[in-house]
Amino acid sequence: MDHQGRDLMEEAHSVKLAYRPTRADILTGIRTRDRIRKLTVVRAVLMAPFVLVVVLGAFVGVGVVSLVLSAVCACAIWFTPHLQAHHVLKTVSWQGEYRTTVSGAGISAETEHTVLLQRWSIFRGYRETRDHLVLLSRDPNILLVEILPKRGVADPADIDRLRTLLSHHLHRV
Repeated sequence: MDHQGRDLMEEAHSVKLAYRPTRADILTGIRTRDRIRKLTVVRAVLMAPFVLVVVLGAFVGVGVVSLVLSAVCACAIWFTPHLQAHHVLKTVSWQGEYRTTVSGAGISAETEHTVLLQRWSIFRGYRETRDHLVLLSRDPNILLVEILPKRGVADPADIDRLRTLLSHHLHRV
């Protein structure tokens, strides 16, 4: 089969998505990565002493400055994923609509300003949430997270095709 024939076969077995990234999309990816890396547990452990100071301080009579600083620290630790999502959204939102194609070759994302092809070998696996399919990179810290919002498909039946494609190349984590 010639190159053009392979391209046509690839096209027939691909799933296309079109979407503008939202803060909720990015937050879902960050939260998914954090759960896999057990960072939600780490965040809770780091936050606990500050919450304890706030709770006990109300009864024992800890100074107002200590109470306020402890509350601010606890909130900062808890809302770190939200801050990260806000920062990432500022970084990618100016690129406009993403046109993403998931195929046997990998995932190709195109905007008005960029084209990016990520081969399957870069990912360790994927996890499905209610509204997203989140792909996680192989590196130990999972620095790369690819988020595929289900709302991006033209036909709801494409979500099943997308799951099948992902399952063929990656495993669920």
